[in-house]
Amino acid sequence: MVQIHVSISRKALRIAGATSALMLLAAVPSTASLPTAGPLAPANPYLGPVGTATMHGDAGSSDVTPLPGPGIEPHEVTAFPLMSACPTILQGSDGLIVSLCTTMLGQIPTIHLIDPKAEASPFGRSVAQLPLAKGSLLGGVYAYLDHENRLVAVDGNRQLVRIAHAQNPDGTWRLELSDVIDLSGAVAADDNVTGLAPDWTGNVWFATGHGTVGVVGPDRIAHTIGLPEGEQVQNSISTSPTGTAVATTHALYQLSRKGDDIAVDWRQPYDRGPARNPGQLSWGTGSTPTYFGPSTGSDFVTIVDNAHPTVSVRVYRSDTGAEVCSQPVLTAAGKDGSPSGSENSPIAIGHSIYVAGTYGYPYPTTPEGAGPAVPATAPFNGGMTRVDIDPVGCHVVWDNTIRSSAVPHLSTADNNIYTVTRDGSADTTPLDGYSFAVIDSKDGTQIGSTTMPATVVHDTLQMSALITASGEYFQGTISGIVRVRAY
Repeated sequence: MVQIHVSISRKALRIAGATSALMLLAAVPSTASLPTAGPLAPANPYLGPVGTATMHGDAGSSDVTPLPGPGIEPHEVTAFPLMSACPTILQGSDGLIVSLCTTMLGQIPTIHLIDPKAEASPFGRSVAQLPLAKGSLLGGVYAYLDHENRLVAVDGNRQLVRIAHAQNPDGTWRLELSDVIDLSGAVAADDNVTGLAPDWTGNVWFATGHGTVGVVGPDRIAHTIGLPEGEQVQNSISTSPTGTAVATTHALYQLSRKGDDIAVDWRQPYDRGPARNPGQLSWGTGSTPTYFGPSTGSDFVTIVDNAHPTVSVRVYRSDTGAEVCSQPVLTAAGKDGSPSGSENSPIAIGHSIYVAGTYGYPYPTTPEGAGPAVPATAPFNGGMTRVDIDPVGCHVVWDNTIRSSAVPHLSTADNNIYTVTRDGSADTTPLDGYSFAVIDSKDGTQIGSTTMPATVVHDTLQMSALITASGEYFQGTISGIVRVRAY
């Protein structure tokens, strides 16, 4: 799919399914009165608390939380050194934080149980640790907390594991393996699970880097389907009451379980561009698909494509796969003619989508088989864009030049977007600083900023954060976790 140059209203009226999309959006008021928030999909009964049980907040990967964040400054900033990169930070109903990190030495996936109220120790506030078998760079990154506060992940031995935590008689804590299901018969020895999520009936869905999608139900047997040869899955997957969304390096799919079989409900190819962009980890979309919508909370599913030179938000009806609209984004940051791209899952709720640009972000390494970036390096211009769906398509509400260096999250409790920005110039250096940033979701202005620890070991590396039940912000870095909270 090429960049759209015609008006989006003409495009929207031509696409298949436009009539039904217009009916769904007929009640949407004028854009001047549209709220910034909307309904989330119903809570998944097999997940932990809404907003804190997955890397992207919920099963639909909305990157939205009903919890309030720390607000604007002043803030207290505390570093929890773990000698590990911590991309997954989750919180269960008991208030304890479970983080899946990868050690700086040996790149071993390690689970940390963190008590935010505990006194600092050599492991920060980590009160228990448990290593997992090592897989690929992205294998084991995505995990979730289930309704029993157990971490659900797939390790490097292709084992689906559930890790529980419990307190010992002496008051110390332990992490322990409570369940294991062997997936080695369903996942090839040279493959790794890159995405994992439960559906609304208790099945656990997974996708692998080489394009296998599987589901494990109460029978504890993995049923799989192979996607077309050459299509890789390099981001996580999402579920909704409508189905399971999987974005490959070529197309967006929705799948569902039909007995022991997996059915492809629909497939939508997108413009994957001429090559991998600098600042992205694969050639194709960098998005975990995001379910959202003004009616059920999962009326639509969206990704950002990899069109060159300007990427677009693509929105599809979740029930039919019909394209609702396509809108170029991140143009303000590239006003000098620079290309755009995004490795982050978009925020989406109600009628609104928020996209953060990562083009040129200096990742220190990329997954095996990612291929060369073209060009090899580029300035990191960043940028964020809000796109709203309207009765005839979609349009840009605001477009800024904020250089987010983490996955942003939107709080519906205060309508703020929380992230970390990379300071300095677009020509990044290891000496760049970082700042906790608060952005007004209504107009895209930055309304708060607090300096964070400024050394290379505190690079947030476009990793996701956690907003806790107490309003604290926990951000993973390449060496541990940084906590931001209001004084």
